[in-house]
Amino acid sequence: MAVAIGRGFPFQPCSVFKSKSIGKASLGLCGTESWPQPAGAETTRRCSRTRVAAQQEQRPTWLPGLDPPPYLDGTLAGDFGFDPLGLGEDPESLRWYVQAELVHARFAMIGVAGILFTDLLRITGLSKVPVWFEAGAVKYEFANTETLFLVQLLLMGFVETKRYMDFVSPGSQAKEGSFFGLEASFAGLEPGYPGGPLLNPLGLAKDIKSAHDWKLKEIKNGRLAMVAMLGIFVQASVTHVGPIDNLVEHLSNPWHRTIIQTLSSSSS
Repeated sequence: MAVAIGRGFPFQPCSVFKSKSIGKASLGLCGTESWPQPAGAETTRRCSRTRVAAQQEQRPTWLPGLDPPPYLDGTLAGDFGFDPLGLGEDPESLRWYVQAELVHARFAMIGVAGILFTDLLRITGLSKVPVWFEAGAVKYEFANTETLFLVQLLLMGFVETKRYMDFVSPGSQAKEGSFFGLEASFAGLEPGYPGGPLLNPLGLAKDIKSAHDWKLKEIKNGRLAMVAMLGIFVQASVTHVGPIDNLVEHLSNPWHRTIIQTLSSSSS
């Protein structure tokens, strides 16, 4: 009965059954005032099961009423029980997917911000930067394409190697001598969350173990950015212009310049 009540109400039954107002004739299983009184160990176990049931009932999921998989217990930031393919059943794979999603989310946030900013510069005439999907074909005067590619390959390879080594052996890249004596500038908080004055200049989430809210905000914005990036890819493929161009065109005639008219005209 305690479990059933825990699923139906937001409060925890253990605390309710401890109230003297319930009376000894009630069927409470957890409180010291209830009657009959179970054994101490059994009382603790029943209270724990009741609390777990109540917490699971209150936990938000991506689909209301859905029971999340047992390996997604809500401890991860942004865990809403979404894993229809069962990719996270293996704990080691789940660790890797968490880090992969975090990196992709950050790249997506940077990409969306860069595309929108350069599009605004181009639309307003402040700069003659190319549209984002043509930027890679531009020839820069300060270096040729081969040089830029090699520099990017070396820099990205170095950063990704360091990140992978820290994933395999958490904290190894913060040891003295592991980064030319600059370890304090990149003081790692935990895998996937570097810190220090360079990567955390505002000093946010210094205690990463209790920074669940910051992690949740970041992954939510990152997931939104990944969806936005997918939308930018699709609209560029269909309309062959940037996102700000599409927005300006839509605002010029909101009732007739919509995604429906755009898709229908492109397919005809």
